[in-house]
This record gives sequence, structure tokens and C-alpha cells, in this order.
Amino acid sequence: MNEELEWLETDGWGGFASGTAALPRTRRYHALLMRAVGTPSHRFVLVNGCDVFVHLPEGVVAASAQRYQPGLLAPDGAERLRRFSSEPWPVWEFELPGGRWLRHEVFIARAHAATVLRWTLEGEANGCSLEVRPFCSGRDPHSLQLENSAFNFEPERRGELLVWNPYDGVPPIAVRSGGAYRHEPHWYRQFLLSEERARGLDDTEDLASPGAWTFDLSGGEAVLILASADTKAAEFGFLTEDPRELAQSWGAAERQRRAEFPSRLHRAADDYLVRRGPGHTIIAGYPWFTDWGRDTFIALRGLCLATGRLDLAASILLEWSGAVSEGMLPNYFPEGAAPPEYNSVDASLWYVIAVQEFLAAAKAAGRKVGVRDRRRLETAVGSILRGYSGGTRFGIRADADGLLWAGQPGVQLTWMDAKVGDWVVTPRIGKPVEVQALWINALRAGANLDPAWAVRAEQATESFGRRFWNPETGCLFDVVDADFEPGRNDPAVRPNQIFAVGGLPAALLGGARAASVLAVVERALLTPLGLRSLAPEEPAYRPRYQGGVRERDGAYHQGTAWPWLTGAFVEAWLRVHGRSNATRQEARGRFFSPLLEHLQAAGLGHVSEIADGAPPHRPRGCPFQAWSVGEALRLAILLAPDPDSP
Repeated sequence: MNEELEWLETDGWGGFASGTAALPRTRRYHALLMRAVGTPSHRFVLVNGCDVFVHLPEGVVAASAQRYQPGLLAPDGAERLRRFSSEPWPVWEFELPGGRWLRHEVFIARAHAATVLRWTLEGEANGCSLEVRPFCSGRDPHSLQLENSAFNFEPERRGELLVWNPYDGVPPIAVRSGGAYRHEPHWYRQFLLSEERARGLDDTEDLASPGAWTFDLSGGEAVLILASADTKAAEFGFLTEDPRELAQSWGAAERQRRAEFPSRLHRAADDYLVRRGPGHTIIAGYPWFTDWGRDTFIALRGLCLATGRLDLAASILLEWSGAVSEGMLPNYFPEGAAPPEYNSVDASLWYVIAVQEFLAAAKAAGRKVGVRDRRRLETAVGSILRGYSGGTRFGIRADADGLLWAGQPGVQLTWMDAKVGDWVVTPRIGKPVEVQALWINALRAGANLDPAWAVRAEQATESFGRRFWNPETGCLFDVVDADFEPGRNDPAVRPNQIFAVGGLPAALLGGARAASVLAVVERALLTPLGLRSLAPEEPAYRPRYQGGVRERDGAYHQGTAWPWLTGAFVEAWLRVHGRSNATRQEARGRFFSPLLEHLQAAGLGHVSEIADGAPPHRPRGCPFQAWSVGEALRLAILLAPDPDSP
């Protein structure tokens, strides 16, 4: 079984469970119970994993596997693993002696933010029992735990509920089971996390195990339910009902909820839509991202608008509308009490585009947007346009030619935002090409509120056509007036120029120039998993995203391929080649099918954040990425057959 295949279960609040199909945890983020408290960004890893042993008349066999330093795999449960499925949730099947099979299921009951672990023995069960020993931490997801004297092994009994408070300030771990608990505290040392090692990070952890549960399998399935004592689980019979009945009723409800989605991509989209305060937001990716402004507004177009979830789109846009400061929306909400980070030139512009498309979608669907809500959205849009026009943080301001300046040394403002220490890998200071496309589209959207913005849009459009065309390459400069030096242009062939042709409501190029840009991008940048961030012919090109932090971040936008850019590319391709059913079918086969095939690789049912620019284009980075899934959903709509077209 492939350890690169990963599964994900989410709770709708920012918490989740995840792991590998092959059993061993390979990341510090793999856990059975990860809980978000207060905001989606304030997460704790509570239960990391567990060991499972089946006691049979023939002897004791394992149905689990951990990896320890220096690479030892123990116990040997992976040798008995015969099948794995991620539908409708993760299910492992182990072949046991005596013609028996053990079926192990993991799912999160979304309504209760609880992880349900269930084991069912098929075959002769008399004299058979199951032993489950959880491994716990109670740490920040980005850190690792080492053996220490502060961990509290002692449980508090609340009737049938066992509650652990691992550390002060950490959410409590609540467990219900139908088995007998045996208190037997131990530290298990030197778990090896292979993906962390490959990323050049700390890779060794110690985990605390307070004890073990034993289940009589002759009496039916074994159930262990993990939650945090501060969740809503207690309100739904968690304290009183039989755990097996809870697992059955919660499982039936969860199965029905998942079956209502029209496709696996639609179901994947739902994993990123979570609560933030009274409203909603979008998790940029699992397992390490939280809600980022740029990612939220890009992903929303597919996750919400393409799927018709207009109420959620409204909730997200309204929730973010109150965060405008000096004409800018945050790119990032740090954990704790730290103020938001506003280091993004494009997040606010993507917000304007998202508002425009939401209002258009609501009108087309006959959905009335309330006066108060519309005023809040329009106020945010107006504040952004005025802030950018007059000048705001980081040198962002409209120039005399109508185009948008942005940048200052040491700050990464565009989506190509890798930074290692003081090294900004792709600073792109000046007038970046996709920022101009966004700015002009935002001005055109603003013209619906104030006609004066239309004049600014026309001026910027004229300047764009005159300033960005590079006749030597037959495509667009990536940045003009680079480093605020008038006339100094960056000719690097990057994918950002595609937004002048596709991916936004209004194209800035048409005719021969649009076709030429598309041809250059297709020849130099297109891969089965998105567009490369830099052409292979460029001196700074890096073919693979691997190594330590500096090596990976140095390749992040220097050749690495990005699936989310496929949406803009295919829309540009359709604008150049036409939208007949024949061209849609061709585009679906050439560009969309590889993304659908990718749903069975890396993050199962999802689309990865990035892939190597060089063949075989191995998936890298975050295995579950919101804007990758969102743009795939937008593609599904773009490429759907039109009954009125030939």
C-alpha cells in the first residue's frame, strides 16, 4: 500500500483527522483528533494515532503499524492489510488467521466534531477480542512532542466518559467506548515521520499513551469515539447513549450527507468550508494551512459559486467585509491575539471579483440580496478601490498611467510569495501583470457603483496593451517598471500573464495577441497538473520541489507546477478556440481528465497544491488544496456540454 496516498476527514470548524492509506503516520499533522478552538487557525493535535491488536484463539496479531527510528515498522499490521477504500470514508480490511477479516473504519461525525473509530470482525468471533491503545500529545500542529513530566496521564471519569487534560491550556480529550479501559501509562518514543524528514524538518516524536481499551468481538463491533469535552458532542447523547448506537446513527447521518453531493469534487469542496465566528470562511488547504484571504476569494468562485452554494458565498464575503483596513483585506490571520497580516496586493482585488461574480450569480438564480448585505459588500468594494487608487501599505497605488504600483524591498505581495528569512524569492516589485488584470477587472466591477471607475479602467486598459506586450517573446512581460524603475521590464515567461486572457470576467487581450500568449504558455508552461511557475528555458528554473526549506521555497515559484492555474488556462483556451461542444470535449480530454485522474493520487478525492515541473510531475506540497479543488469545479462548469451549441 502506498504511503503517499492520504485520507482526510473534516469537522466543519477547522479541525480534522488524516493519515495514510498504508497506516503509518508520515506527517506531524496526521492525527485521529485535531481540534480547532475559537478560530480555524487555533488548532491542537490531541490524539495522534493508535495501535490495534486482535486476540484470537490462534494468537495475537496486529492491525496497525507505526514507523520508529531509524526506520523500523512495528507492529506488523501492514502485512495483513489487503484493501483500502476512501469511500464513503477511510476503510481498511485486514486478513486474519482462521479465514477472518477485520474491517476498520474512521469517520468524523460532522454535526458533532467527533471522530468515530469502528472495528468489525467477519468470521468466527468466539474467543476473539480487540485491544486499542491510543497515542496522545496535546500540541500545536506545527510542533512535535518529546517525553516530558508535564503530561497528565490521569483520566477524569464522568459517568461512562473518560476525559484527559493533557496540559494546561489544551482542550481536553473525551473518549467513549463500549470496551473496558485499563490504565497503563507509557511513553512511546522516537516515532519517525518520513515526510518531515524529506522536508528537511524535525522528524522524531514521543507520544503518551495513558492506557488501552479491550473489546469482546463476539458481542459485535468495537467502537471508540474521540472528541474534545468542549464540543457539542455531549449535547447529542455522547454522555448517555450506547457508543455502538451512536456510531450507527451518526454513521447513517454522515453517509446520507455525503451521498447528497452530486460528485466527489463537490464533496471535497465541502471540506474547505468552515465556520469562523458567526459566519464562514475557507480553509486554504489541509493539513497545515488555515484561512488565507487570497486563497479564500480565488477558491470561493469554484467551491461556492460554481456549486450554487450562494448562501455560503454570502456568509464568507460578509464575514470578510468587516476586515478591510486602509483599502486592504488581510492575507492571513495569525494564531492567538496577533494582528492580521496585510501582505498581499491581490487578495483585496480577488475579493472584488468574487463579490461581482456572487452578485451576478445571485441575480441569475433569482436570489434577492438584502439591502443591508448589499451595502456591506459595496462598502467594502468601494473602500478597496479608493484605498488602492489613492495609495496604501507597501507602496500600493495607482500610477499616472492608470496601472497599479506595488511592492517594497523585503516584502512578498503577489501570490508568488515564497520567502526564506530575508530572501524574497520572487519579489516582483513594480507592476506585475496579473495584478494589472485584477485591477482593471476590479475597476470595471466598481463602475457598477460609480461610473468614474469606468474612466480609470479604460485608461489602465490602454496602458496595459501598450506597456506589457513583448514582441521578442510573443507574450507579455511579467513585470513592467520593475523595482519602480520606469521602462525596466521583466521578460521571464511565467503563467501570470494567462489572466490577461482567461480566468477573470473581462479579458484584456484578444485576437492574435491572445492566441500568441496562449501558445507560449501552452508550449512552455503546461503540464498535466497545471502550469509551471517558470519556463524551463529560464536560468532560475527549478524542475523539482524537494529538499530542505530553502531548497523547496526556492523552487516554489521557479518552475513548480500549480493545478489551480489550469482553470484560467482552459478558460483562455476556450476564448481563443471557441466554446463549441467539440472544443469543450477536446479541452476536457486534454486538460481536465488529468485532474480527475489525480483524485486517486496523493490527497484522495482532492487536488494537490503543487507538482514538480519536470516529469513525472510528482504531486508535492499540501495534498488537499482549496483553490485547486475550486478551479477544478469551475472547469467542470466551463466544460459541460451546451445543449444549444453544435
